[in-house]
Order: sequence, then structure tokens, then C-alpha cells
Amino acid sequence: VWHGIPTLLQKLYESSHPNSDLSHAHSFLKVLSSQLSMEAMSFVTEDRKTAQESTFPNTYTFDLFGGVDLLVEILMRPTLTMQKKKPKMNDDLVKDCLSVLYNCCICTEGVTKSLAARDDFVLFLFTLMTNKKTFLQTATLIEDILGVKKEMIQLDGIPNLSSLVQSFDQQQLANFCRILSATISEPDVGNDDKHTLLAKNAHQKRNASPSRAEVNQVTLLNIPGFIERLCKLATRKVSEATGANFLQELEDWYTWLDNALVLDALMQMASEEAEQSSTESSDESSLATSPLRHRLPQSMKIVHEIMYKVEVLYVLCVLLMGRQRNQVHKMLAEFRLIPGLNNLFDKLIWRKYTASNHVVHGQNENCDCSPEISFKIQFLRLLQSFSDHHENKYLLLNSQELNELSAISMKANIPEVEALVNTDRSLVCDGKKGLLTRLLTVMKREPPDSSFRFWQARAVESFLRGATSYADQMFLLKRGLLEHILFCIIDSGCTSRDVLQSYFDLLGELMKFNIDAFKRFNKYVNTPEKFQTFLTQINSSLVDSNMLVRCIVLSLDRFESLTEDVKVVEVLSECCLLSYMARVENRLSFLFRLINIINVQTLTQENVSCLNTSLVILMLARRKAKLPFYLNALREKEYAEKYPGCLLNNFHNLLRFWQRHYLNKDKDSTCLENSSCIPFSYWKETVSVLLGSDRTSLCAIASYIDEPFMDLDRDLLED
Repeated sequence: VWHGIPTLLQKLYESSHPNSDLSHAHSFLKVLSSQLSMEAMSFVTEDRKTAQESTFPNTYTFDLFGGVDLLVEILMRPTLTMQKKKPKMNDDLVKDCLSVLYNCCICTEGVTKSLAARDDFVLFLFTLMTNKKTFLQTATLIEDILGVKKEMIQLDGIPNLSSLVQSFDQQQLANFCRILSATISEPDVGNDDKHTLLAKNAHQKRNASPSRAEVNQVTLLNIPGFIERLCKLATRKVSEATGANFLQELEDWYTWLDNALVLDALMQMASEEAEQSSTESSDESSLATSPLRHRLPQSMKIVHEIMYKVEVLYVLCVLLMGRQRNQVHKMLAEFRLIPGLNNLFDKLIWRKYTASNHVVHGQNENCDCSPEISFKIQFLRLLQSFSDHHENKYLLLNSQELNELSAISMKANIPEVEALVNTDRSLVCDGKKGLLTRLLTVMKREPPDSSFRFWQARAVESFLRGATSYADQMFLLKRGLLEHILFCIIDSGCTSRDVLQSYFDLLGELMKFNIDAFKRFNKYVNTPEKFQTFLTQINSSLVDSNMLVRCIVLSLDRFESLTEDVKVVEVLSECCLLSYMARVENRLSFLFRLINIINVQTLTQENVSCLNTSLVILMLARRKAKLPFYLNALREKEYAEKYPGCLLNNFHNLLRFWQRHYLNKDKDSTCLENSSCIPFSYWKETVSVLLGSDRTSLCAIASYIDEPFMDLDRDLLED
């Protein structure tokens, strides 16, 4: 029944005691290994069906009789002896031990978990990575173990981490990045847009000190030369592969490969074979018969390179979003990451003939898409986090484009943005186009339902974020971005909520306070039918479009105060969008719905913007002394809907939450200020006026709620 495994294990145990020469042990291990690897192969090829012990009897038996523990003990033995001269273990033996452990992990779930629970073993595995011969087996096993480990490991616990990383060649370093991703990304708790803010705030209160992931990020940044080498890896050129059957080749490979490490093993075997055959004889025929040389087409090398770059960009992206953001930014600028990526753009990042035109994936990171697709998404995410609220964003342009921005400012008689003046010209993109402009070009060509549109729009929008810059907007307007966005929203038949939301947000940033943009809008949306379609898209989900609604309300308010400007007056009277928002009943209708779709229990990072948009509408009303009119309208709406107190109590609770959330000392309020051009002090003041307890005040919500309906759900909020 047990295929002689217990007996073999007994022999392995006896021949591997501390002072034996281990060559006998190795021969027993080889026999065991062949029995186990058959199972692992069948597991991998059978599409990873739910593994039952019964289907993999050998692995199960091996583990049951202590095989896994024995191998861990054999591997770790050199670290445990007291002798001065550490016994050296044969590389092949180490390799076979690791392979058997990996096979056990694949077939028997409990094995991975029990290995993950042994911190000493996990940290010890990292030390095995110094050996080139066993590097791949070690990396594969570590990656598997970290995937199930409950507690995140502390990188500073790895002996000599710095010299370990410095000893890696570029290929190993790229592989190491795969492993790192599990140690520097925050686990999903409370980090996701979908988690409620109540839960997130509670989570932050509990965990005030820096998380393990943050500590690990600092550890990495302190390794000399680490970031510089990652930038080199990310921007390394690749020899170009062409050919008509290139696509077909790639498709065939994707179906077979689900793991970069399988590919590494292949590449390694291929190069070893090449070395052997060149030493044996220079006879062409021996090379030709070598199966792997023959099977590894040029395209494979590109896929290999792309798989690496995905990992490297991911690590850079996480570091860019962490607490050390400014330090990372400086390094990425200095090591010319952006110009380097710009030079790769046409040949590698957005190749015309990618296999990915038929992709429809949501924004889910861990979708099992091809390396090409992951690479593009990772690249776009990097651009997004690079330019988001950071003055380094102008590195995405080249010198001529920077001059164009200056010229736009001069012509409009506005001072240049400080960040633009301070941009170091020696670090910007070179070539005919900068990275931002290249991105716009591919964005316009993207098919309507492509999921890349979501990430592309996010990346361009983050370039516009922060304090509104007229020159940045005009730069993009001149390149037809507004018409492209309106085409997507109105004419392309796009139904993806994610894509629409990212286009609404981008449109808001592009049009805010910009009279030329409203003029162009009116020119494009030139029939009542088009305008109706546009409104229907906005109204179909206010959570997605509320930032755009906010931008229109704010812009209208500013334009109304510029009555001596002829151009502004002309656009105000002609633009269908501005006249629609100028009607008070339309603004009220937005206000009702914005307050109605959220409550304190359901607030998330994603929909809290609805609360801020409703506040913007009321702040602008308060400036014009119209606040009582709006509050009264809310009260009348409640009575008409036969829900007295419901809307106003909900709003009252939301504002109390707002105070707790935004007046928190760590909370960054500059975002609210920058995006609205309303000082934060006026936000705070308006909220406290609305929450005033004096029931005779015409600006306090409380005076619009009848006594019996006060505090309908007050107890929900108490801590």
C-alpha cells in the first residue's frame, strides 16, 4: 500500500545521522524524489483539482512518516553544529531536498502551513539563496511558504540580508522581487476601498505603530544600491522579436506556463545545454538536435523579461505608496526610471501586436492574466502612484513639452507652477514624446471595453490631481483628451462601471474652473439627445460621477463671479451643462440623492466623496446666504416622501462622523482644500454651523427636524 516509502525513509534516516557522508542518504532521497515528483506533475497538469490525500498517497505517506521533518533537519544541520569548520552539503543533495519539499507542498496543503509556522526554517531558507545552483529551488519554496504564512516575516531577521541582496545577479534580484511582494504589501485588512471607514478607523486606532510591511519597506530602502538596481532592471532593453507566428507562439506558451519560475528553470536548462553543446563540439547538428534550444523561441526571452519587469515594477509601486514616499521619489528620479520606461514604451510596454487585445479583466490585481497584461497594468499603476500629488510628475514630459507648458502660462498671463519651475531638466524624458503624451496616444486607440482604459484614465487623472493647474489642463485639451472622454461616455456604448467612473473623475479634473473646457464640451455635446445621454450616464450611478458633479458646481460658482470677463459670460449663457446646473432645482435634486445613498455604517473610501460633494453644494449656498433655503427644501422633500426626520437625521449623523474623521490629527485635509479651492477652515466652520444645537438658528439642521423625530438613530454612532 505504501510503495515502500516508510522503509526508504527509515534508510534515509539511518544514513543521514550527523557524521555520515550523506552520499548513501542521497541515493535513497533520489528514489523517493522520483515517486513524489510524478504526483506533483500530475497535480500541476490536472489543473490543480482540490487535492485529497487519497489522490496523492505517496506524498501523504511521506509526510505521515516524518519525511518532511527529516528533510528540514538534514537541510538545517550545518547551522546547528558547534564545530569550527561547518560541514559543507553537496549542492545536488540540497537541491533534491528542496524539490521534494516543494512537491510535498504542492500536493498536501498541510505541509506548506507547517513549514510556514517554523520561523527558523523560513529565515534559514533565505540563506540558501546565496548559492546560484540552488537559488531557483529555494525561491520557489519560499514563495509558496510565504503565500500561506499567517504572520508577515520581518526582513531584518534574515541573516546578512544586505550582503545577500548585493550578491544577487540581475536575474536573481528580479526573482527575489517576487518573494518581496509578500513582505512589503499591507495585508488586505482595512486597506481596501470597500472596507467601511468605521472599520478602518477602528483598525488604525488599534494598530498605531508602523506595520510589519512598513518596517520591511524601510529595511529594503536601507540596502545600498537596491533601488538603483531595480531601476536598471525595470528599464533594461530587450532584443526585439518579430515574426508572423510570434503571437501564436506566445499563446501556446501561456497556456502551458502559469509560473515565472517554471520559465526560469527552462531558461536555465537552455543556457546550460548551450554551454555543454558548445564545449562538446562546435558541430551545428548537435545544437540543432538540442530540444530546448530549438523550443525556446526569441519571443520566450521577451516574455521572460516581461515577467521580471512585472515583479520589479510592483515592488517599486508599493514603495512609492508607502510612508517613505519622498525618499523613494528622489531615488527614482535620480536613477532616471521615467525616461528609461519612456524608451521602452513602443518596443516593449505597448507593442502594437500584443496578445492582449481581447482582454476583459476587472481591476482585480490577482487575475490570472498573461504576463503582457499584468505588465501593462503594473506600468500604469506605477505612473499613477508616481504623479499623484507629487511635483515630480513633470518628469513624465520631455523638454519641448515643458516649454509648451511655460508658453501656455505666459499666454494666459498666469505665473508658472512652482513644481514646473523646479523640475530638473536633466532628469526628464528624452525622445520625440514624453511618457504622458505616449500614454494619451495609446489611450485613444484602446477598444471601448478594454480594461486598460480604467488604468489609463487613472494614470492621466493622477497627473492632474492636486491644486488645479490651467496649463496642465490646456496641454491635455490641445491633444483632444476632452473629446476622447466624451466619446467614451456618450458614444462608445461603454458599460463598465469601473471604466466610466475613471472617465468621470478624469473629466472633472480636466474641466474644473477651465472655461475653455466648458466651451469645448458644448461644441461636442451639440444636440439635446447627446446631452440627455450624458446626463443619463451621470445619473445612473452618482457614487461614480459625484466628483464630476462637484467640479461642475464649483466651476459654475467661480464663473458666476467673473461677470466682467466677456468670454466667461458668453460660455455661461451658451453651455448646456452650466445652465443645467445653474437651475436650483437640479442642484437640489443632486443634493437629495447624494445624502440619500450613504449612511455612517456604509461609508467607504469609495463613497465618502458623496458626503464631501453634498457639503460643497451647501458651502457655496452658505456663501450666498442661501443655507436656510436648502435645509428647508430637504425638510419638504422628507415630508413629501412621507419619511419625516429620515434624510436630515442621516445627514446630521454623517456630519458628526465627518468631524471625527477629518478633524483627526493624522488626517490630511489638503486634498479637500486643493480639489475645491475652499479653505479647510470654511469646511470645518460650515459643518459646525450645520451641527449647531441652537434650535432657533436657521442654519442648524436640528431646527428643521420636528421634536418627535430628533435623534432617530443617534445610538448607532456612540462609540
